[in-house]
Amino acid sequence: MNQPRVILLGGLGRSGTTLVERVLGELPGAAALGEVVHLWRRDVRDNERCACNQRFHDCPFWHEVGGLAFGGWERVDVARVEALQGAVERTRFIPRLGRATLPAALRSDVLEYAGYYARVYRAAAKVASASAVIDSSKHSSLAFCLRWHPDIDLRVVHVVRDARAVAYSWTKQVARPETDGAEEMTRYSPTRSALLWDVHNAAFGMLRRRGVPVHTLRYEDFLADPVSRTREIAAFADLDLGPGALDFLGTDHADLGVAHSAAGNPMRFRTGRITLARDDEWRTRLPSGQRRLVSAVTAPVRRGYGYRGRDGQPGQDGQRGQLGRDGQLSGESRV
Repeated sequence: MNQPRVILLGGLGRSGTTLVERVLGELPGAAALGEVVHLWRRDVRDNERCACNQRFHDCPFWHEVGGLAFGGWERVDVARVEALQGAVERTRFIPRLGRATLPAALRSDVLEYAGYYARVYRAAAKVASASAVIDSSKHSSLAFCLRWHPDIDLRVVHVVRDARAVAYSWTKQVARPETDGAEEMTRYSPTRSALLWDVHNAAFGMLRRRGVPVHTLRYEDFLADPVSRTREIAAFADLDLGPGALDFLGTDHADLGVAHSAAGNPMRFRTGRITLARDDEWRTRLPSGQRRLVSAVTAPVRRGYGYRGRDGQPGQDGQRGQLGRDGQLSGESRV
C-alpha cells in the first residue's frame, strides 16, 4: 500500500487532543494510535496497558504491528530511541529543526529517530487497513522531526484550548489507570503551563510557515459543533466519508468503540456513549490570582487564537483570530 497519511494531533497537553483522537479514530480509513512518542518506554519497555485493556505485548494489534515494523518489539533498542529523542526532539531544538537545511550529523540523527515512527505508522496502517494513522503525541518538537522524513506524509491538526482551562487542568490530581493507580499524570503550576502554552502554540504557527499542512482547531469550537468540525478534519486528512460515516457522532455525544491507543489521557479507555460538553470548571475553581496571571502571560497569543475578554469565548466572525474553513487562523501570523 502507499505510505499512510500521518495526522499528528499537536498542542499542549490537557487541550482535548485525546477526545479529538477518539472521535477521528472512528472514521473509516483512520486508525488511532495514541501518543506514539511515549510508546517506546511505557509500552515496548514497561508493557503498560493498551486502550483495549490488554498489556501492550499481549495486544494482538500491537503484536502484529511490532512484527511487521521491526520483526518483533524485542528487536527495538529502546535505549537508542531515547538517546536519539534526547539529542534531537526537544523544544529548544525547534529553531534548528525549522531551518531549510540541517547539518549532516543532526540530519542523520533526525532521520534515524523519525524512521522508528515511520516504520510504526506504516505497519499500523497495514494491520488496520487504514489510509491514515492518528498520532496524538502533541509534541511540537516531534512534528519538526517528522517533517524531515521522506516516507512520512505529515499533516498536523493543531488543537488549541483556552489557556486558563488548560492551566487549571494541569493542577488536577489524575491517576494513570494503565499503572493500576501506582502513578499519577504530571502536574504543572499555572505559571509553567501558561509559558508552555505560549511556546507550543507558537511553534505550530512556525511549522505552518515551514510548509507543513496545519489545520487549527479550537477545542471549544469542536465541542460546539463536533459534526462540522470532524467533517473539516476529514477533508484535511483526505478521508472519504461515505453514507453513515458520522452516524456515531451527534451534536452532544459520540459513540466510541474499543481503541488501541498506546498511551495518553485516561479517557482513551472509555467506550460506549460519551457526552460532548464544555468543562468550564476553571472559571470557579482556578483561584482568581492564578487566573489573572495566566491571562496576562498568554494574552497576546490567546487573542491571536480568538480568545477575547474574561469569559474566554472564541472570537466571533469578523473579529481578529477568526478561523477559516481550511483551519487557517487569521491572527496566526502574529503567533
